[in-house]
Amino acid sequence: MDPAVETTIRHAIAENPVVLYMKGSRMQPQCGFSASIVRILDGLLPDYVTVDVLADPSLREGIKEFSSWPTIPQLYVRGEFIGGSDIVAALHESGELGEKLGELARPPAPKLTVSAAALAELLAAVETGDECIRLDVSPTFEHDLCVGVPDPRDLIVDVGGLRISMPPASARRAEGLVIDVVTTPEGTAFKLSNPNEPARVKRMSAPELRARLKRGDDIFLVDVRTPSERAIAHIEGSRLLDAALRDELEELPRDRSIVCQCHSGIRSQAAAEGLVAMGFRDVYNLEGGIDAWSRDVDPDVPRY
Repeated sequence: MDPAVETTIRHAIAENPVVLYMKGSRMQPQCGFSASIVRILDGLLPDYVTVDVLADPSLREGIKEFSSWPTIPQLYVRGEFIGGSDIVAALHESGELGEKLGELARPPAPKLTVSAAALAELLAAVETGDECIRLDVSPTFEHDLCVGVPDPRDLIVDVGGLRISMPPASARRAEGLVIDVVTTPEGTAFKLSNPNEPARVKRMSAPELRARLKRGDDIFLVDVRTPSERAIAHIEGSRLLDAALRDELEELPRDRSIVCQCHSGIRSQAAAEGLVAMGFRDVYNLEGGIDAWSRDVDPDVPRY
């Protein structure tokens, strides 16, 4: 083996608790086996080092010789060679991988806030002493709340006598989470507010928009249709997205509530995503567009 390559490998596994030699990167794996280990590690760890062997042929061959293992990917934990994708998957399934990672994979219990109304609803849902409320927060911050039995690897948080269990990876994403209840047209529902969640376009129904406008909420309603469409029908208080309004949007505070509206909700979704990319954090797309407004709120607004 090239001594320089050996030195590079030894330095990497000595200086970093978890190192994955793979094809591609954590964000862009270049083979299915590498992607498989990345998915497993992403579910266990907030951070780890990946080394792209495709970028250096000498390193690609060197790591095989160093570990006496013929294939890529290869995982090292605290300097110990763990194995390739099949071994890592088996260790993960048995729970041994989590044990090897130890405190690296077990974050401190997150701080959660549950409103009195939500606490009462959740306590009533738990029927047996073995059950608890299970919380899962995916890497894309989709939230799942259900009644179940804790997994042995879960972290358990007690909030007002309510046990909430969650996988370690979810625990990292749940810090500061607030659970409340809200009234919707379909009835009572849980609302989960996560301060860690990146900004994204939210949905707003026509009746909800009417209710918020009626109570005087400060909403910037942006019409992204063409001038000819607006001449046929428009929502009172909305403004057409023209060059002047684009300049005005550039100067708005990034916490301003903005609702984008088109005819059916497709063009306005794209416009809303553009506003999120500009840094706005409270952006909504009007579901069904002005057509839903005419149908569900104000029949005097013409449909076309």
